[in-house]
Amino acid sequence: MYRYGWNYWLYRGFPPPQDPAFVTNAGTTQEISVASPALGGRSQQVVVYLPPGYASNPTRRYPVFYLLHGFPGRPAAFLLTVRAGVVDDILTARGRGQPLILVMPFGSTGTFTDKEWANGIRANEGWETFVAHDLVRAIDSRYRTIATGAGRALGGLSEGGYGALNIGLHHPGEFRVLESWSGYEQADDLRSIFGGDPQVLARNSPLETVDAVAPGLRRAHTYVWFYSGTTDRLRGQNRDFEAELARLGVAHRYFLVRGGHNWGLWRGEASLALLAAATHLAHA
Repeated sequence: MYRYGWNYWLYRGFPPPQDPAFVTNAGTTQEISVASPALGGRSQQVVVYLPPGYASNPTRRYPVFYLLHGFPGRPAAFLLTVRAGVVDDILTARGRGQPLILVMPFGSTGTFTDKEWANGIRANEGWETFVAHDLVRAIDSRYRTIATGAGRALGGLSEGGYGALNIGLHHPGEFRVLESWSGYEQADDLRSIFGGDPQVLARNSPLETVDAVAPGLRRAHTYVWFYSGTTDRLRGQNRDFEAELARLGVAHRYFLVRGGHNWGLWRGEASLALLAAATHLAHA
């Protein structure tokens, strides 16, 4: 019973990820720690997936896709459940998309502790700054990245999708591609994070900030890619956000997928998500 429960937590009822037979060159997984001044010097776990060919092409540089987990969540779910590493391998083997370095940070102090990927009101709770500054600098210093905004994508599922949009809009040009998988655009009124302050909530709500930052997004050629399930209660926020992006002339794609708010949806759209990032990011 324990083994069944543990396997379900790891794979959410799906089989363990495995490359198909035609993939003869697979990527590799590493786990590192990144010390973050924004978090008071706290070291955060970060899972890194290096794409096929990384070790055998020592002069090549790669675009990076940063992936933010939902709540509750852990970074390895992108590899174990969404099978993003397998998708990276397949797209590379088929020549459909350029290989990507995948970077999956842990965005909390515990699996069931909510931080919203936001800069909280308390000291040493700069989770947004951890991602946009400390993590990006650490990855660019350790790996052969295309170390400009044109070579970076930021995405996530559910709360991670919200975080990707919120961080991306606060830092125009830091990430060329922003992706939200079943995310939302209005900050949850969590007092432990936002203090119940209407101005702080508005500042962390992409629906309310996109108008002011749209010129910066257009100058940086930012591309926003996002979707919702047809029965997802958050789809209304996404529809409104898509209307704002269209009004403001920010490049984007939004679509609905049959279903709700679940792992099957995110796993099923993973190939399109990585392909969208690979297509719109700078090439080596």
